[in-house]
Amino acid sequence: MSHYDVFNGDADGICALQQLRLAEPVDAVLVTGVKREIDLLRQVPDAAGASVTVLDISLDKNRKDLERLLAAGARVRYFDHHFPGDIPSHSALKVHIETLPDKGTSLLVDDYLKGSQRAWAVVGTFGDNFDESARRAAEPLGLPESEIAKLRELGIYINYNGYGPSVEDLHFAPQELYRRLHPYADPLAFIAEDAAFAALRDGYAEDMEQSRAVAPELDDAGHRLFVLPAEPWARRASGVLANELAQAEPEKAHAILTRLTQGGFVVSVRAPIARPEGADALCRQFPTGGGRKAAAGINDLPESGYDAFVAAFRAAF
Repeated sequence: MSHYDVFNGDADGICALQQLRLAEPVDAVLVTGVKREIDLLRQVPDAAGASVTVLDISLDKNRKDLERLLAAGARVRYFDHHFPGDIPSHSALKVHIETLPDKGTSLLVDDYLKGSQRAWAVVGTFGDNFDESARRAAEPLGLPESEIAKLRELGIYINYNGYGPSVEDLHFAPQELYRRLHPYADPLAFIAEDAAFAALRDGYAEDMEQSRAVAPELDDAGHRLFVLPAEPWARRASGVLANELAQAEPEKAHAILTRLTQGGFVVSVRAPIARPEGADALCRQFPTGGGRKAAAGINDLPESGYDAFVAAFRAAF
């Protein structure tokens, strides 16, 4: 019987799967992609009797393929924290979906596993920019602050690695990075032993140095908006830059617009950390937009949509 693990290529998706497969080993076909490639269920073929585990991708964006797989006789288990729309009722569908503004898929899997792989849940939660939730989750581990800081670093770097319009922009393909993480029950051992950590750390440092030098296009009492050039470093840094800015000024909403080589922008939005809601509703106003309450994005905002986006951004927060 075939099994498919379908997961977002960011820190939350990868760390959710890492927890699950440390606790429940399965020989699975891995289906993933860059962070913004979320219509991943289309890659899973019809197969009666197949089992599918889905982690950290919107049910609403995968509805047709979910219904297709269920109709073909597949069994599906779904963990996610994005807007789901109407959730199908089907005996072969097991759903673990919550849309709280401070809880990601790593923490949903942690609940399911009763904390048995908590350190990786902490890494994924830091990577998804839920710092307070990550620190609360880390408390039972009894780790010194220096080691919690290392888990936070790792989460940020895994998340950073997922950004870019294509796998060619990334340092590691998400399935390759997952395979390198998987042998390590302890993320601190991965940090100490695998050269991938240093590669991500150094790439992150170089890209963020360039992105931090960009001045905002909009900076008022409640909003900051930046436009980054159509360069690989900008595409990789856009999402983690948005997270960093949001943490630094928690009362403000942030938007990062990164120019696409073909024209237009890819957009990352962060609601104010002090009021972590509204990012998904804002981005869903645009045809390729989606996400969650605290953080969302638009995959392709045309140049002609720039003014409309700025107006909607100002109105949303």
